[in-house]
Amino acid sequence: MNSGYFIGLMSGTSMDGVDAVLVDFSKDQPKLLGQHTEPLPTHLFKGLQRLCQPDTDEINRLGRLDRTVGKVFAAAVKQLLAKTGVSKEQVCAIGSHGQTVRHMPNLEVGFTLQIGDPNTIAAETGIDVIADFRRKDVALGGQGAPLVPAFHQQIFSRPGINRFILNIGGIANITFLPADNREILGFDTGPGNTLIDAWSQQIRQLPFDEDGQWAESGNSSAEFLAQLLSHPYFSLDYPKSTGRELFNNAWLDQQLALFSHLPEEDIQSTLLDLTCHSIARDIAKLSPDGEIYVCGGGALNGVLMKRLGAQLPNHSIATTSALGIDPKWVEGIAFAWLALRHYQGLPANLPAVTGASREAVLGARFPAA
Repeated sequence: MNSGYFIGLMSGTSMDGVDAVLVDFSKDQPKLLGQHTEPLPTHLFKGLQRLCQPDTDEINRLGRLDRTVGKVFAAAVKQLLAKTGVSKEQVCAIGSHGQTVRHMPNLEVGFTLQIGDPNTIAAETGIDVIADFRRKDVALGGQGAPLVPAFHQQIFSRPGINRFILNIGGIANITFLPADNREILGFDTGPGNTLIDAWSQQIRQLPFDEDGQWAESGNSSAEFLAQLLSHPYFSLDYPKSTGRELFNNAWLDQQLALFSHLPEEDIQSTLLDLTCHSIARDIAKLSPDGEIYVCGGGALNGVLMKRLGAQLPNHSIATTSALGIDPKWVEGIAFAWLALRHYQGLPANLPAVTGASREAVLGARFPAA
């Protein structure tokens, strides 16, 4: 099969749906041929949220949700193919990230766990699936995250320019593409949208704060922000990665113990500042100037983008649209690319980013046959 067509499937920490993209890799630059977002049914979203809480582990729930998430991912592929008019026979493989339900690489025996049974996806779609991209890196002593910097390097790097690719999903991560021959760096900076979404859901029963308008209506608390930024994660050196295991509703409730008197919109404003300040601190440490290109849901939050720009006056800030890729689909394309790398037998991790002992071919193949 030489069409160069691969599908990328991505569902992030925010759990706001499964993004499916069809990508043509037959030329030098990947070409996005189609995209589709499959919403997560409410019962599945609630089941996944329960599974993400360490005190409610239950193997039956895990097994059931693994298959159910696989079926939703398969439905996303079918809708994508229907939209684009491409047949399953034209697709080399599907690269599936899965849904992360636990990410704990720093334990004595570290691990990361994504569900969304690739066998189910392969059986339902009739297309080979490449999945389980993170665990090989963890087996080699790495964090298993972030994996997208290798893709960013190939697509976005330009000699002579300090560039940052900033993905703001539930968790925020940066890729530093230096102007010179230094190593590419990348790591999770901390919360992206996860806390501002959680507070919006808890107080307003809205999935997220549209364009940051609720946060904009509040006044941030310097004392509350300082307490939030005192979390040890922010002072850790890279390589590092994080997730809902650290930055979740329970942690937020603990932090609010002394600040529950604050107006709700002031809390939202401060949580947005936590995202912006933690990102800006890490970018400023790596380079005093440069270009920042933002992707992920945070790129669509105008107030977040404005506040981030105020924190980094010597950097230019735009979305990845300026580089030719819609910010909503960058991660989906990256997992299609990771499938391509596996298909070609080529390594896809960057040890300087993840801390793995060596480069490796990532993922495992699940044939449709």
